[in-house]
Parts: sequence; C-alpha cells; structure tokens
Amino acid sequence: MASQLRAELSGYETGDYLPGELPLAKRFGVNRHTVRQALEVLAQEGYVLRVQGKGTQVLEAPLRYLMVEQSSYSNWFNTEGHASEARLLGLKQRVAEDKEIELLVLEADAEVIQYSTLRLVKETPTTMIRHVFSAKHKDLLSDYKKGSMRQYLRERGQVLTRDSSLIGARMPTSQESSRLKMPKNRPVLTVQTISKNQDNEVFELAFSVSRADRLQYHIVT
Repeated sequence: MASQLRAELSGYETGDYLPGELPLAKRFGVNRHTVRQALEVLAQEGYVLRVQGKGTQVLEAPLRYLMVEQSSYSNWFNTEGHASEARLLGLKQRVAEDKEIELLVLEADAEVIQYSTLRLVKETPTTMIRHVFSAKHKDLLSDYKKGSMRQYLRERGQVLTRDSSLIGARMPTSQESSRLKMPKNRPVLTVQTISKNQDNEVFELAFSVSRADRLQYHIVT
C-alpha cells in the first residue's frame, strides 16, 4: 500500500492533503490500522507530514545529493537549482581527539581547528557539518565566515577531493533537532568524510548530520 501511495504522490502538489484514512481503507480493502502504518512509512521517508486534526499533507520530495570525489553541498544544490547557503555556527582551536589524530595523520597532542556550519537549502535547515583541520592551517582558514568551505579553500590553492565517506544513521541530539528544526523522534543521516588536497595530503575531516526526511545520498561508484 505504501508503495502504491508513494507512486501516486507525483499527482499531488506540495501542501495538498491525501484522502482520509477511511476512504483509503475502503479503496484498498484494508482496515484503518493498515492505512496508518502505510502513511507512517511515507512520513518516515519524508514524503508526507501527519498533521493532527487535519490529515496527511504532501511534502516536497527529499533532495538528492550526488556524492562524487569533488562534490560539495553548496555547489551541487546551486547547480541543481536549489538555493543554498552555509552559515558559520562557531569555531574553536583545541587538542585533537585520538580519532582525529589517526584520520588526519597528526602527531600526538597536536591541535586542530574546528568549524561548525549549518547548511540550508531553499531556506530550510538541512545539514550540520563539523569541519576539522590541522591547526597548522589556521592562517589559511582565518577569513572563512560563511559559504562553501570547498570553494573557499579552492580560491586559496587547496583543491580538495573526497577520499572516503562513512555513512550511518541515528536519532538526533537535542541540539541537532533544534538547529535542524526537526522532531527528536526522526532519524538523521551521518557522514564522516576524509578529504585530501591536490598533493594527496589528508587535509579535512568532516562530520555531517542531515535530516533523513529532507536529504538522500546518491553514491556513484
């Protein structure tokens, strides 16, 4: 039932409401509990929103992000016609964690610079990213205030390429649900990405958290 309803969503405009539970139950010859289960599947996938007292509202289809070696959030979505922006939430210099030392190939007790950003697509918060760099790049990064981190670095002679990405899923923290303006009971997608520069040097370690109902990752091999 969920598959059939999903296929029919293209016939609706964003903001439209699906038929009520009773009409759907009669149409498919099932009980209302089965209808609720199907609608909940679509809600979890980000296609519809269950509005108490009103029904099931059709949402804009989740965005698809193509993960290739040199892709960046800002450039990809802007190219696809989706206005995007990146806001700087904060930055700090600190002692590197063990995992960061390993993945960034740093010396023990080395320091890192961490930039936290929020990505919005069509004015909707979609992704939080924690960018971690060796502190030796502090001067290079000092002028970053907003926008694509990849583009900023490219303009300063550092062309980054995605070396590896590890994708996972979990429930959001309170801070994440607040920043991303999403319910605490909806999952987020997590991505750990290691990027190298044109000299094959590990340059950036990024941890992203995205709304699973607003973003899908398309991996090209």
